[in-house]
Amino acid sequence: MCSSDLAPKVASNPVAAGTTGIAAASAAGGAAPAGGMPAPNPGSAQSIAYNMMASFGFSPSSQYSCLDQLWQRESGWNYQAENASGAYGIPQALPGSKMASAGADWATDPATQIRWGLGYIKSVYGTPCGAWGHELSSGWY
Repeated sequence: MCSSDLAPKVASNPVAAGTTGIAAASAAGGAAPAGGMPAPNPGSAQSIAYNMMASFGFSPSSQYSCLDQLWQRESGWNYQAENASGAYGIPQALPGSKMASAGADWATDPATQIRWGLGYIKSVYGTPCGAWGHELSSGWY
């Protein structure tokens, strides 16, 4: 999906409100994990993803930065993000309803969207950095 296709977003947490990565996590009081990137703001979608990564076999210390950049570009980490082609949510699933495989609350629960998105990334790209690399070379993942 192309980030220019995204509808205006309403940030639901301070990390998604205009800052990303190290600056955002530092501003939010995040501590630096082993990989050097500060941990996301507790309670944020980013924190949910960070804490869920290991259950998919992803090392947060080496893979979170790629995931953060990917989903910041795709949706701004907004669970209500929708683009002109109909992609929806944090991972920009197309159609959004395919996330129902992760839970009936796919349209309203960031954790359900993140769970689906991490599964999608694992099955198609292997890792978040694999998905980010594809995004950079193709403009979509």
